[in-house]
Amino acid sequence: MRIALLCALLAGLLSAHAPAATKAPFTFDAMMKLARIDEPQLSPDGKTIAFTVQTVDLPNNTKPSQIYTVPIEGGAPRQLTNDGQSNIRPRWTPDGKRILFVSDRGKSSQIWSMNADGSDARAITSLPTEADGEVVSPDGKLIVFTSDVYPECEAAEAPPGADYDTACNKAKLDQEEASKMHARVFTSLLYRHWTQYQGKRRQHLLIQAIDGNGKVRDLTPGNSITPPFSLGGPEAYAFSPDGTQLTYVANTDPDPATSTNSDLFSVPVAGGPPKRITTNPGADQGPVYSPDGKYLAYRTQIRGGYESDQWRLAVLDLQSGTMNTLTDSLDRWVEDYTWSPDSKRIFFTIDDHGATPLMMIPVAGGAIRTVAQGPTTIDAVQFTPDDKSMIFIEHSGSRPAEIKKAVSKGGPALALTHFNDSIYEQYQLTPLETISTDGADGAKIESFIAKPPDFNPFTKYAVLFAIHGGPEGDWGESWTYRWNAQVFAAAGFVVVLPNPHGSTGYGQAFTDAVNGDWGGKAYDDIMAVVDSVSNLPYVDKDRIVAAGGSYGGYMIDWILGHTDRFKALVSHAGVYDLASEAGTTEELWFPKWEFQGFPWENPDVYQKWSPSSYAKNFKTPTLVTHGELDYRVPIGQGEELFTALQEQKVPSKMVQFPDEGHWILKPQNSQFWYQTVLDWLGEYTRQPSADAKAPSSH
Repeated sequence: MRIALLCALLAGLLSAHAPAATKAPFTFDAMMKLARIDEPQLSPDGKTIAFTVQTVDLPNNTKPSQIYTVPIEGGAPRQLTNDGQSNIRPRWTPDGKRILFVSDRGKSSQIWSMNADGSDARAITSLPTEADGEVVSPDGKLIVFTSDVYPECEAAEAPPGADYDTACNKAKLDQEEASKMHARVFTSLLYRHWTQYQGKRRQHLLIQAIDGNGKVRDLTPGNSITPPFSLGGPEAYAFSPDGTQLTYVANTDPDPATSTNSDLFSVPVAGGPPKRITTNPGADQGPVYSPDGKYLAYRTQIRGGYESDQWRLAVLDLQSGTMNTLTDSLDRWVEDYTWSPDSKRIFFTIDDHGATPLMMIPVAGGAIRTVAQGPTTIDAVQFTPDDKSMIFIEHSGSRPAEIKKAVSKGGPALALTHFNDSIYEQYQLTPLETISTDGADGAKIESFIAKPPDFNPFTKYAVLFAIHGGPEGDWGESWTYRWNAQVFAAAGFVVVLPNPHGSTGYGQAFTDAVNGDWGGKAYDDIMAVVDSVSNLPYVDKDRIVAAGGSYGGYMIDWILGHTDRFKALVSHAGVYDLASEAGTTEELWFPKWEFQGFPWENPDVYQKWSPSSYAKNFKTPTLVTHGELDYRVPIGQGEELFTALQEQKVPSKMVQFPDEGHWILKPQNSQFWYQTVLDWLGEYTRQPSADAKAPSSH
């Protein structure tokens, strides 16, 4: 890639967006008007981008997704799909003539195919166990996809490539649906995960002809879930460039509840025994073949059992069998990556101070170059075959995702999608600002700030501290619909987003510092930021509130027992009692690592850092919100907290969502959550004089 292209991309990422003072505040209702752009896929000839657009139908409580295309040279996007509520995962055939996608039309999730203009849509799969996650073979003749099948429908010790038994799977589904008995019986862990109980079915990788003819075959038979659950990251399976092998991620440890040890395996597409490619005790994920077929890139963690170990970029030389970890010298997590068309370089993004700069390294290793460093998040980087253009998704804390292009002839990055321009013209979104505070152990603690619309530096504002989850997570220049700082700022708050010890993007030692110290340095950091922000001239230090979810909810619960500094608190899906959480959560590697064992092995640590140990100190008015389908932090955590608050006569309210898990996702539930949170915080930050009240959020 030429230097001009790098400069062009950098210029585009650094472009500023100045808010207009006459625009309306960016409320929840405004946020629901946004088109949510995702999954860009560049056509093989590099001329067209297929992508998905999700919109919100608030009255019907749905979020329909449709597939569009846009020319890489610019122009009006074209909508290709209309039927069904969910049309996702566009994938081009190698000749560029057709697009495969997953659709729920026909009341069943199946793989479909259509012409590049959207015509001639037809189903490729018709499985009773449904289909998802399609990947097209390099010759365009086969597709691999996932389906939740009944392993008992396979012959004992069925080899990879055995036939999928349609009749048996359908009979088992019909039998379960007709049964009036719904007892669950388990003899091992992991029996539930995130929002679902483990039933009799297991996710497998299936393969069939792209024309729908011939048999469907199971490449990963058995009782394991393949690939295992993952919160984002690169694709978990890929065809080799010659189309003869499929490389995939699997965790074969006997106790998946305590193991993060996913490895890469390769299986012949025609069927045959799988071959283990990696033997690392930590996680190996995201296989991506080089275009010339000589190398396999993936990301890896060294420490087993620790889901927040540093993600490194590794490359396996398929001819010599030599593995080389390329980013050991870079103390940051590798996020996404792609090959240059000539297979000589790998471009990758990292998590760095709340942004995701684009980096580049030769396949043989060596100096790492920064391609673009801007106050934004970029993702889904792809190159045209001639290496003259690059497309990517860009978003920030004040702008949702758009598809952009950088070109080698120079100039700023060009936005190819403009679905939300009318929203930007009507509503004010304020750019995030960054402050630094001296925290625990002499560390510099970075926080992002979103100011209210039409900010007046001579006005005293209420402050909302939002605590991120994780604990190994971070706030940054990225767009979110669940804890949107713009919506909270539009309600009249100065929103502060601190990244205390434990946060990612500041080096692995900084991230590791929260292990076994949940309420220690991170709490000290947050309170140091509170002290610093309280001294800002536009802050009303008597109107400071805080809210957080997951670990952020834990920190709210911890704050309850350790300070009366805040006027009101909001704890969403917060960990309240560490011992009971360890016994009822599902990913047991998490408490086992964070607290150096289980409660019966290390009771003093659990007692020390459990907010429930300090319940007698609770005084601050607290709103508790929780989803009943949350198995990551089971709802009993929120119920125990609410009981402690109520029994001590602390002003409190609990809101439960029977149809939500760890995150509140359904449109009307989200609307109610935002309204309830803002009403609660507003009640305790309202100024006495009527003319000083914060603007309404609805």
